[in-house]
Amino acid sequence: MVVALILAALTLRLIPHGALVPDWLPFALGALALAWPALRPAGVTRDDTLPALAVLLSSIGLAVVARLQPSLAQKQVVWLAISLVLAIVAGPWLARFRILAAYKYIWILAAIALFFALALFGQEVNGARLWIRLGPVQFEPVEVIKLLVVLFMASYLTETADVIARTRPWSLRANAKYLGPLFLGWGVSMGILVFERDIGMASLLLATFVAMLYVATRRIDLVVGATAVFGLAAWWAATHYRYVEARIAVWRDPFHDPLGAGYQALQSLFSLGAGGLFGTGFGNGRPDYIPEVATDYVYAAFGEEWGAIGSIALLAVFLAVVLRALRVANRQPDLYAKLLATGLAAVFGFQIVIIVGGVLRLFPLTGITLPFMSYGGSSLVTNYLLVALVWAISSEPRDRRRDASGPIAGE
Repeated sequence: MVVALILAALTLRLIPHGALVPDWLPFALGALALAWPALRPAGVTRDDTLPALAVLLSSIGLAVVARLQPSLAQKQVVWLAISLVLAIVAGPWLARFRILAAYKYIWILAAIALFFALALFGQEVNGARLWIRLGPVQFEPVEVIKLLVVLFMASYLTETADVIARTRPWSLRANAKYLGPLFLGWGVSMGILVFERDIGMASLLLATFVAMLYVATRRIDLVVGATAVFGLAAWWAATHYRYVEARIAVWRDPFHDPLGAGYQALQSLFSLGAGGLFGTGFGNGRPDYIPEVATDYVYAAFGEEWGAIGSIALLAVFLAVVLRALRVANRQPDLYAKLLATGLAAVFGFQIVIIVGGVLRLFPLTGITLPFMSYGGSSLVTNYLLVALVWAISSEPRDRRRDASGPIAGE
């Protein structure tokens, strides 16, 4: 964490003076960041690299947002403080994460309730209904929903994984009995996501679903079937929703309407091209030409000023978070902890693949945020809680860690 804070301090020094007020706020954030891993339970050891990487990524994101829109950075730094406080306060509760398995149906019912609240009270922006406003606060329920779905699937698969793995694909009654609740919860979530025209979050949930299902059962037929069903749903949405159809058209040929629908995508490509290998330098690019750059295209803005090398380095830090989370999953003695850590790693990693792939035009761009980097309080808080939960799962007794590493000299 000390190393991460040193790098974060060097990053934040790039921000123009006065962009973050008051001046003491970065020091307060540093104190909170140091307190986070220091307040772990006594007698255990954890993977302290995870909170350090989260702090490093969020400081880079804060610097980029301050460079793009200083007014948004003022809000982002407040959300960063809230995220750190929540991660610290939730620590003792997250340390007892195994009790979450007892409430599996609560999680999926809460997810469905949030979907219906979004359908009834959500605000539509640029063709997608993704936000709910409560007074001065606007948040994205889908950020919470992705964690609720992971909690449900980890709980349910812990109880049924062995039976599902032994069930033959052609045994319809047995598959319906044990996969019914799983597909019902997942299917309702996917259906409402398609109804809300948020294909990006639907893709994220699908990828997480099939990853956890395969890890738990090793049944490739379920993966193929779930992917086929999603493909049909995505095709239906693409042919019935103008918003989705427009996204696909821009992906296929952004030059068809360069001053209209394709303008944002083209400006993103121009930014990446201008950055080249080494970038234009922080503050020397023109990523402000990209509309909504602080949310949808923050990776393009980063790539323009830090170049391909800087962009790859950033992806390497993201990859480190995913690999550490998968390492945590691999070291767990029980199936629930393994599946929970795997699901959290999957939802984090696939989110990066979807948004970065959209910016690079590997597939159509969606409204998913880049974790810790894009502007958005809902995303920042949710991803801090995700890392805090994986960090809690990584707990090991100190005696076990010492036994694993061999005897200590002098004993």
